[in-house]
This record gives sequence, C-alpha cells and structure tokens, in this order.
Amino acid sequence: MGMELIIQIIAGLVGGNLAGMGLKNANLGTAGNSAVGAAGGALGGILMGMLGGDAGAAAAGLDLNAIIQSVAGGGVGGAVLTAIVGLLKKTLAK
Repeated sequence: MGMELIIQIIAGLVGGNLAGMGLKNANLGTAGNSAVGAAGGALGGILMGMLGGDAGAAAAGLDLNAIIQSVAGGGVGGAVLTAIVGLLKKTLAK
C-alpha cells in the first residue's frame, strides 16, 4: 500500500485546496486545506478501496483503474473532509 497511498494523499491535498477555494465558508487557509485534504485523501482512498475490492494489489501493478480509483477517492475524501472541518470550525467560532 505504498504508491496508491501517495496518490491518494496528493489527490486529497488538491481536493482539499479546491474545496477551500470553492467554499469560502469552509476555507482553512492554504496550509489547513492542504493538511486536512491530505488526511481526507488517505481516508477517502482507503474507503474507496474497501468498497471497490482489492485496489491495493492492482495499484501495485500500476493498473489504470486502481490509479483512477485512488485519485477519485483521495480527491473526494480530501474535499469532503476539508468542507466538514471548515464548516465545524466556523460553527464553533461563533
């Protein structure tokens, strides 16, 4: 679970920053969006792997479907976790 995890973290980092840019109420700043997005990318990728079968073994062989699954799971996971954390932070700051 090496290469796919790296892909998921990078995709989560991008997804977190895109969510922060798109959702001004959930923006945590570049560093915050990146950190939370990377964590969400790893979690999202793991969840996608659990739902989609044995993506870890396929990604080790550089299977295109597994790479796409890692990018999608990581990006969505990063964006969703960034939005949730950003909105929680805003709500708690009131």
